[in-house]
Amino acid sequence: MADTPHPWNVSLSEARLIQEKLRREVRLQPLTSPIRTIAGVDISCNRFQKTVYAGIIVFSYPDLEVITYEVHQEEAEFPYIPGFLSFREIPSLLSCWNALTEKPDLVMVDGQGIAHPRRLGIASHLGVLIDTPTIGCAKSVLTGTYRMPKKVGTHSPLVDVKQHNEIIGAVLLSKQKSNPLIISPGHRITLKESVKVVQGCLRGYRLPEPTRLAHLLVNQFRRGELLRV
Repeated sequence: MADTPHPWNVSLSEARLIQEKLRREVRLQPLTSPIRTIAGVDISCNRFQKTVYAGIIVFSYPDLEVITYEVHQEEAEFPYIPGFLSFREIPSLLSCWNALTEKPDLVMVDGQGIAHPRRLGIASHLGVLIDTPTIGCAKSVLTGTYRMPKKVGTHSPLVDVKQHNEIIGAVLLSKQKSNPLIISPGHRITLKESVKVVQGCLRGYRLPEPTRLAHLLVNQFRRGELLRV
């Protein structure tokens, strides 16, 4: 059961202090056990509305067969502010997590891990709260610079030049003529392992299967359709 160690409906300055505190709890370390199950996490919402639709799908790994999933809808207390999306989105994700009958060994989040101005993107924030290895696999850069990988399947470092060229992630070209993926470790995993897991979950699409199917799931849920995964 995930705990909530801080309130969510806070001021921007309070949210920043919470991020600065929690970033010290992030552990970038090798996995301590083999991955047998992996979850994909995504959110669907309108930035100008309060309703948030969350979903988590658990797969076997590495064959990626669906085991179970949960969805949840609720009204967000925190507004849409880039760099602070975890305060808007994590409460509904925790509801999904707590309802899961089988907790995964690793969670892949559609969002940032440490590739964040304060090193606490949604994947890192969630990972600390649930004490589970997490990977951030985002569709765009929040902070950092990189050189575009030249070949599909290759990656280049994401670097924070303002912080002594710290490597905060990897930029992976997952599909020809597509924008790259921004991969960063969230919690209890290394960058090298994060890249390897994402590469192992690619099935010909730009997005890896866990977050791709989580995205489809939450949008089905949002449209009120019969859920198919």
